[in-house]
Amino acid sequence: MEDANTKLPDTQPYRVLARKYRPQTFDDLIGQDAMVRTLSNAFETGRIHQAYMLTGVRGVGKTTTARILARGLNYEPEEGGGKPTIHMPVLGRHCQAIIDSRHMDVMELDAASHNGIENIREITDGVRYAPVSARFKVLIMDEVQMVTTQAFNALLKTLEEPPPHVKFIFATTEIRKVPITILSRCQRFDLRRVDAGLLTRHLGSICEKENVTIDAEALAMIARAAEGSVRDSLSLLDQAIAHSGGTIDAENVRAMLGLADRSRVIDLFEAVMRGDAASALDELRAQYDQGADPAVVLSELAEFTHFVTRVKISPAAANDPSATEVEKVRGTELAGKLSMKVLTRQWQMLLKGIPETQTAAKPLAAADMVLARLCYAADLPSPEDLIRQLTDNGGSLPARSPAPSPSAPAPPAPRAQLITSVAQPPMQAQPQPMRVPQADTAALPTRELANFAEVVALAQEKRDLPLKLSLERFVRLVAFADGRLDIALEQGTPQGFVNDLSRKLSDWTNKRWLVVISAERGEATLREQAEARQAAVLSGIRAHPLVRNVMERFPGAEIVDVRDNSPVVTQSLPPAPDENDEPDDAEFYSADDI
Repeated sequence: MEDANTKLPDTQPYRVLARKYRPQTFDDLIGQDAMVRTLSNAFETGRIHQAYMLTGVRGVGKTTTARILARGLNYEPEEGGGKPTIHMPVLGRHCQAIIDSRHMDVMELDAASHNGIENIREITDGVRYAPVSARFKVLIMDEVQMVTTQAFNALLKTLEEPPPHVKFIFATTEIRKVPITILSRCQRFDLRRVDAGLLTRHLGSICEKENVTIDAEALAMIARAAEGSVRDSLSLLDQAIAHSGGTIDAENVRAMLGLADRSRVIDLFEAVMRGDAASALDELRAQYDQGADPAVVLSELAEFTHFVTRVKISPAAANDPSATEVEKVRGTELAGKLSMKVLTRQWQMLLKGIPETQTAAKPLAAADMVLARLCYAADLPSPEDLIRQLTDNGGSLPARSPAPSPSAPAPPAPRAQLITSVAQPPMQAQPQPMRVPQADTAALPTRELANFAEVVALAQEKRDLPLKLSLERFVRLVAFADGRLDIALEQGTPQGFVNDLSRKLSDWTNKRWLVVISAERGEATLREQAEARQAAVLSGIRAHPLVRNVMERFPGAEIVDVRDNSPVVTQSLPPAPDENDEPDDAEFYSADDI
């Protein structure tokens, strides 16, 4: 690696940090200890595989590792001899040419532009010949997932049984697109994202070599923005140096990345948790006026929510090296006050709101609406809170507290008023820390049911229409007692009906119900009983002499009930005419009389 402090001649172009500090040995790689240990043991024991598959996200070192691996396979000291090794303290005969990608026995191909079957045939034809000067002929293929299916099939035989002087090294960011037939012939290494703390130290050492002054908070911001990618972090550091002119502080990085101040993000978090929508929207607007991207602000809000959740689950997470001191102190304090249900609810709402903001025509307006939803949800009680307050008030909701000030906005719909009255304590009560009380369901009043008809009525009252229809169509009552129901079932009963009925009756009445399937026939279903009653009414109507005369006068006529939710006849028919009356008198009765 060249000396970073040595000034380049004016004739040489500037080399970006990502290329200038590219690792050249396995000792220079950071964050990939598992892969280095595996390769070291394999090289020492001579168990060198014929093909390697390197996979991982962008910028973690796939192509760099492939070049270092090719160099290790062909490492040969200047005095000659040697063997494949990962320990390369000095440059060997072939090292510099491999580093510069100009060695004739180490071929680097971009699969995005060499993905056809003709290219693969050239490769399979070329590997038959021995290397010119190196120990192995190494083929490095980057973005191998771009190779076509036919080209992969043409490579299979050569990949499975290559000549002893040939080694394959593949790199890909989308391992799922590589056929399993290729993967099964390769030794796979998953390169991991670099930890933020390790990445911060790595960037700090590079800044020292470049004589750049940078504070710890700015380094942490760059490491977080890189998301574990070394190349991305070096590109951002290069941009930060150009942006600040050699002295980098957190304010410069924040302005460059469009980030919000972490302490102000925590202020926004606390305003949302208090349900203070006005303060939350004002804070977002202030950060937006200073150059913060609304979607980035929500992303940082979600990141801090995740941090607080981790600290609540495991207090040791507060020692995260990528977290600032203000995050550690205030995050630990908030973790002790907030419940898991509140944190997870906020996380889910942010997870949905961030992409909405990113794709919205007006991101600030979209972010405002997300914060408004978060503030409204912060005042909503949990089901346990509702049960506890119902229990404490003898089964009734407490009275609404008066409005805090005349300038307060008008109350929402009645349903929202009811929920808000439960969520907010009376004005004279002291504010309590956020907690989730334990529900005491045993103290709720029970409900008595006198007969099977009340069971059906209860299902309708609870608006469980599928259960109500099943009770009417498929259930034959055998015996009824409060807390026990003996029934016989008709064919076509929904699966799991008995368990659902028992569970719902227990929930609705707050007492245990036993539903037993009996071997007896039982009564007719409610639907059969209703049909029988309707048939009896129709039979009585048809037997009336007046109706009989009408039906005889108009063959094919039918009796139809055009009224909703009523029996066929709700009032008695007019008295039957005398036998001496003429049949034609029936024509003078109106439809209402019938």
